[in-house]
Amino acid sequence: MQYQKCSLQLYTSFLIGNQNRYSGIELSKTLGTKTLSHDSVTRFLSNSSYTSSDLWKHVKPLVSLEKGYLVGDDSLLSKKYSRENELAKRQYSGNAHSLVNGICIVNLLWTTGDEYIPVDYRIYQKENDDKTKNKHFQEMLKKAKKRDFKPLYVLTDSWYSGVENLKLIVKELNWNFISMLKSNRKVSITKGIYISVSDLPLANKQVRKVWLKEYGYITVCKLVDKNGDITYLGTSDLALMDYDSFIDHFDHRWKIEEFHRGLKQTTGIEKCYATSAKSQKTHIFASFVAFVKLETARIKEQVSWYEQKAIINRCANFAYLTANA
Repeated sequence: MQYQKCSLQLYTSFLIGNQNRYSGIELSKTLGTKTLSHDSVTRFLSNSSYTSSDLWKHVKPLVSLEKGYLVGDDSLLSKKYSRENELAKRQYSGNAHSLVNGICIVNLLWTTGDEYIPVDYRIYQKENDDKTKNKHFQEMLKKAKKRDFKPLYVLTDSWYSGVENLKLIVKELNWNFISMLKSNRKVSITKGIYISVSDLPLANKQVRKVWLKEYGYITVCKLVDKNGDITYLGTSDLALMDYDSFIDHFDHRWKIEEFHRGLKQTTGIEKCYATSAKSQKTHIFASFVAFVKLETARIKEQVSWYEQKAIINRCANFAYLTANA
């Protein structure tokens, strides 16, 4: 008997079509165990050698190198029920606000405001490669530069707004940033005197030029939400003095939050049951490719990621209901 072999094309289609069971056994049962063996899926996951660099060929046709924004952030893939997993460890989760067993991925997203295109990612595992999240972020930015990206701005939260990152973006890559600033970041409006940015006198919707300690001149503003919470923003673009434009540009940062949610909810990226690092890495890569397929269809057909999956489920339910009416 000639079994069908598992492939990236087949596996990513399975991730898109499935709703809640993403195991190799489920894929084998879906096609029929006489068509695709569970061992074939296991071999595909454990023997493949895809890396984040391989993602580029899938997304390159979707991006415009001289337009849009590059957005950096990380996300934790929960593995709270996985006792043995070579990539997972207990680390802080922003969603849970506590330590969670999981796999941390640092992502770089491209968007003009209408797209969600992951152009690079790194798996954070400092005990193996001695690289911090910021180091991974810097490497991805340098790779984007080599690929000839010319973003309008690089957008980050306060975690990635350290001086080393900001200097890299502006002085080495010749780009501009807009970043969130922690309230205790030191700025100066009088030479030699530093105060926390939270103590800076900023009127409502005011944009002000200041000296950021250890970096240089930036312009800053504060964003006050409906609950009264304040977010401080800084940019290297000294010409960006209009408050509304400042905020409009930075609002594109939230695209990466929506991307993280969509990636988890539509591709089963957190639901690989393999314990080996190599199998987990293959599944993670395949999940990114599956998401890119969903995003490509969303752009072309104006059908959301969630509706695309619902259509598949709807067809299966219709066939079942018709047969059992």
